[in-house]
Amino acid sequence: MKIGLKLIVALCCLSAVFAVAGSSACRKRAANPAESADASPEKSTAESIAEADAHYVQRKDLSNVRRGIIALRQARTRDTGNYEAAWKLARLDYFLGSHSKDDGERDAAFRDGIDAGKSAVLLQDNKADGHFWLGANYGGSAELSILASLSSIQDIRTQMEKVIERDESYADGSAYLGLGQLYLKAPKVFGGDNKKAVEYLEKGLRFGSNNALLRLRLAEGYHALGRDQDAQKQIDFILKMTPDADYLPEYDDAVAGAKVLEKRIQL
Repeated sequence: MKIGLKLIVALCCLSAVFAVAGSSACRKRAANPAESADASPEKSTAESIAEADAHYVQRKDLSNVRRGIIALRQARTRDTGNYEAAWKLARLDYFLGSHSKDDGERDAAFRDGIDAGKSAVLLQDNKADGHFWLGANYGGSAELSILASLSSIQDIRTQMEKVIERDESYADGSAYLGLGQLYLKAPKVFGGDNKKAVEYLEKGLRFGSNNALLRLRLAEGYHALGRDQDAQKQIDFILKMTPDADYLPEYDDAVAGAKVLEKRIQL
């Protein structure tokens, strides 16, 4: 039996999420970015985080994502207890893993993102950021591997539920996006449930009415339930909405997905 699982954000950046919200390990095995970093004067942890933030804004170009990852690795080397550096590294890792065309780089990014997310959770368990990006990276890893998907289903669910407990509005309702996508993509034998997916995604709209990725997954959920008129309404909203300037890469992903779904509905 072929078992597959795809997850969010997204998140985030989801934008929405995940818009929502935005992942680290930008290293190819053949060339480790940390080893190729330019020799430069020592920066403070705060300066490295600020540098990474500037690169994240320009994340549509993956070379900026890789540079941001290097900056955050340097920050964590200097300050292993810095929560902000840990969760932002997980965020960059997720973006790299979900957009890179190189299988090795994608796998390394999600693995490093999981490590960074775990560190963030250990440092500040009471905050939503670490839990969300840890769950997002679990989802990205599960998409690449059947074995990972089997072991990650509960991990993803647990992390997204913890986000909701701490701040259900986080990243425009991206935790609901994560749970909705989980139930939408998981095999039924492992808990996949299209109706439950739609219920979570509709709850997310309370916090992410402008979350394009959340609306895309909701459209997919409606389509899976045979509610194509409702699915088309979500597609139309996505294609006509004014995107949040902070989430343009995620909006572009949502538009591309909406157009693919629209063609499927019209067949």
